[in-house]
Amino acid sequence: MRRLPTAAGWGGGPVVVRGRESRLHGEGVQRVHACEELQGTETLVNTGELRWPDPESADTRVRRMQTKLHRWAVEDPGRRFDDLFNLIYHPDFLTVAWERVRGNKGGRTPGVDRVIPAFVSSDADIVAFLSDAREQLKTRTFAPLPVRERMIPKPGKRGQFRRLGIPTAMDRLVQACLVLVLEPIFEADFKPVSYGFRPRRRAQDAVAEIHYLGSRGYHQVFEADIEACFDEISHSALLERVRGRVGDKRVVALIKAFLKAGIMSSDGHLQDSTTGTPQGGIASPLLANIALSVLDEHFCTKWDAHGDSSSRYRHRKRGGATYRIVRYADDFVIMVHGSKAHADALWDEVEGVLAPMGLRLSQAKSRVCHLDEGFTFLGFHIQRRRKRGTNKKHVYTYPSKKALASITGKVRALTSRSRHKTLTDLLRQLNSTLRGWCNYFRHGVSAATFRYLDMFTWRRITRWLRKRHSGISWKDLYRRFLTGRPGNRPREGGVQMFMCQQVEVTRYRWRGHNIATPWSSAAAATA
Repeated sequence: MRRLPTAAGWGGGPVVVRGRESRLHGEGVQRVHACEELQGTETLVNTGELRWPDPESADTRVRRMQTKLHRWAVEDPGRRFDDLFNLIYHPDFLTVAWERVRGNKGGRTPGVDRVIPAFVSSDADIVAFLSDAREQLKTRTFAPLPVRERMIPKPGKRGQFRRLGIPTAMDRLVQACLVLVLEPIFEADFKPVSYGFRPRRRAQDAVAEIHYLGSRGYHQVFEADIEACFDEISHSALLERVRGRVGDKRVVALIKAFLKAGIMSSDGHLQDSTTGTPQGGIASPLLANIALSVLDEHFCTKWDAHGDSSSRYRHRKRGGATYRIVRYADDFVIMVHGSKAHADALWDEVEGVLAPMGLRLSQAKSRVCHLDEGFTFLGFHIQRRRKRGTNKKHVYTYPSKKALASITGKVRALTSRSRHKTLTDLLRQLNSTLRGWCNYFRHGVSAATFRYLDMFTWRRITRWLRKRHSGISWKDLYRRFLTGRPGNRPREGGVQMFMCQQVEVTRYRWRGHNIATPWSSAAAATA
């Protein structure tokens, strides 16, 4: 973990803030239930002083507390957790949450308060900010502000935009604390068939499970898309699911306040938020997973009802079908071991599961297809095809045409700009973009795509060079700029073009349904 500045004692020792601290509501070592587990790290003393912990020690204690919350949730599936609110404003949780808020990608983007978390760097400002947030939470005077609306273009969809809601700096801090407390609890309930925005899970796991199922008879595919998922989730239905695990009314009220905070448009108009959880908030992915887990539970219950594999086989021999859902956030497919009629029947069934959550399927984007036709999921085109030289069919995963068009569009945009002063600047930006894209798709059948991308990028860079150096001959171009080896790659200042085809292409093996959480006993033992 990146340490906070050590000046004034913040990173290397405790910082003492003298103020109006008190032990309201049995705070401190008198806390009950979950908060008793933090009594050895309690920072309040009888003199009314607050000692803010350093980030590393705070992270260790937060991880220990999360491990216990997760274990209690696993051991008692019906347990409702009380007295969680005290954890949200505990100095350890606030410290870890602030590190995450300031260090993530959105740390340089302000909300309606115009405060940029990444720029809050001085020790005095950090201490004042965290102390203010803690005081507001303790006294129950904290109230979320509306999120700032920002419209971003959807990749590959000209003229279409996705709405982001950017919370204020303090709202992001409190949401991060909520996630630190609630995520270990709800992870105990989430099914292993969902992979999006969950710790230690990634898109490649979802694609690998589809590959595994497609290789074992699940050839009918119900490819689903939820209409405006993040904008349409019913608040009452979502909060009801939260109450199934959280008995602390203060926490539920805090979540409700975030859901009802409203949206401030770019023209200054305040819109009420009666449904949905705006994309852009730190807590939004967790809340969306809580809502959409109704799908996972429904289809996992149907799967478990058949018992073992032999029972499922007998069920299919009698004309039935078995289903397996694979979900990544609001994108999901249902793999069907049965006929097309079985897959077509899923339309009404899925609609019935989503309706209580205020959601519905997109009729235009959802469809039923055969695996031999192929479909696109999480950037991969997944299709069963005959293996060259044989009569056997295998499931293959390729970078989709849309994904390839996206990366070539980024390369084209970068090489069209005149703001790059030197070839070195251009190569640094291109290399970062290409490396990230190739690392994502290196677990598919991507070798030919990588070679094409190398050729496309080389041509774009040489075109950029010839525009920058009007009249330059190809001989001088090779001598001055195309000196990288192998392949006459563009090179300058010790930086040369990233070679996509040198990325090793390997099969991503499905890890099954036993992916450990960060708070499992094995992970906790090594922490």
